[in-house]
Amino acid sequence: MNKPILLIAIIFLLKMTAFGQPNVHGQSSTYEWPSDPLVKKKLEKWQDQKFGMIIHWGLYAVPGIMESWNLCSEDWISRDSTIAYEDYKKWYWGLSEKFNPVNFNPDQWAKAGKSAGMKYLVFTTKHHDGFNMFDTKESDFKISNGPFKGNPKADAAKFVFDAFRKQDFMIGAYFSKPDWHSQYYWWSKYATADRNNNYDIKKNPWRWNKFKTQTFNQISELMNNYGSVDILWLDGGWVRPLETVNDEVRAWGAAIPAWSQDIDMPKIAEMGRKAQPGLLIVDRTVHGPYENYQTPEQRIPEQQLDHPWESCMTLGGAWGFVANDQYKSVATVIHSLIEITAKGGSLLLGVGPKPDGTMPDEVVNRLGEIGNWVSKNGKAIYETRITKDYHNDNTWFTQSKDAKTKYALVCIKEGESLPSTVSWTGNEPVKGSKVKFLQTGENVKWVKENATIRVFLPKGIPAGLPALAFSFSSKP
Repeated sequence: MNKPILLIAIIFLLKMTAFGQPNVHGQSSTYEWPSDPLVKKKLEKWQDQKFGMIIHWGLYAVPGIMESWNLCSEDWISRDSTIAYEDYKKWYWGLSEKFNPVNFNPDQWAKAGKSAGMKYLVFTTKHHDGFNMFDTKESDFKISNGPFKGNPKADAAKFVFDAFRKQDFMIGAYFSKPDWHSQYYWWSKYATADRNNNYDIKKNPWRWNKFKTQTFNQISELMNNYGSVDILWLDGGWVRPLETVNDEVRAWGAAIPAWSQDIDMPKIAEMGRKAQPGLLIVDRTVHGPYENYQTPEQRIPEQQLDHPWESCMTLGGAWGFVANDQYKSVATVIHSLIEITAKGGSLLLGVGPKPDGTMPDEVVNRLGEIGNWVSKNGKAIYETRITKDYHNDNTWFTQSKDAKTKYALVCIKEGESLPSTVSWTGNEPVKGSKVKFLQTGENVKWVKENATIRVFLPKGIPAGLPALAFSFSSKP
């Protein structure tokens, strides 16, 4: 890599982490429940999982920079002004000749996710840059057409999905609706001013129809050629019918074109659900029948929600691999998982494999540490639903689907010693009933003091627990 390009990479590494992006997705203001009984059944199953892994892996892993966005010419993106924009794009596209993940090990990824207690996967089959992580017939810009072409695992998505199925994960295919490498989206006749397509669709309907066909065919390949798929997770919410543009889209800071970027979601959905009955479709931020659950990004909603949603958040500072990334502590992830679950959502935690195809050791180790807690306390997380009084100070509450058992999850601040007792108000156990400490499985003493429930902890609890979980029968 030459020095100017290296400087650009460093700028992005330091300044453009996921938390620094001004355009992270929020969530739709309304939700429409699905009517298809198979989708309802799949959605119910998905709501039982609670904890998933999203994997961003592509060309951006080679230099270790922010995924795709480097290519987009918007005010919030910084570049070395001595490098022409077109030269930068050529350098980025050229990474396809260097991406050779000779140690590609999806089994390692899946086992790491399993060890963390994760239950579903979302894998990036194509990000906005248009580089395909599956052997599509619609484009030569793909992992199976570069240095990795002769590898038995060149059709990377197939082996990722297979590895996670072996670990009993629900399978989700991430697919970016925009495609900045496609001449049908970013036409080289014009400059690429921002994330939107760069030509007038009304004046060039043939070109847009070619893009719609390409998009449909690629999603069809994923739905028909890669085994059982549970979730079609569509990113790039600005690609939508013009009439669905809302305040959130305007807040992304990109100009809204005067034409509709309609890719015919009804046709895509019909095809997808014919191939994969009950398929969950997550057309992010495009409220309506094709956003089966909402996806607030890098944040947790302030209040409990009574419809399906997930917070997609990074384990480190970036979605993809970045050298020397700073990863969240075990306690931070566990506390987020607890809060999200109590508010009715799921946590989709983002990690990025290295360019050689292995997961960073620190990620694997961190996931294992998270799993140490989840394996003991998962009953308070998995297959639970919201309860009305869900929060009291540092304690969060969930309940079983039959509402017969409630769970109290007490978050311990990092660095603080474990107390001898914990207490909360509301969610009172039935008089004379038992309270179980999930970490050890033993019953513990509890008393009611006016309106406060006080629980006495057993001796010999391991130091450093990020949270304490209890189960009990509660008054209706």
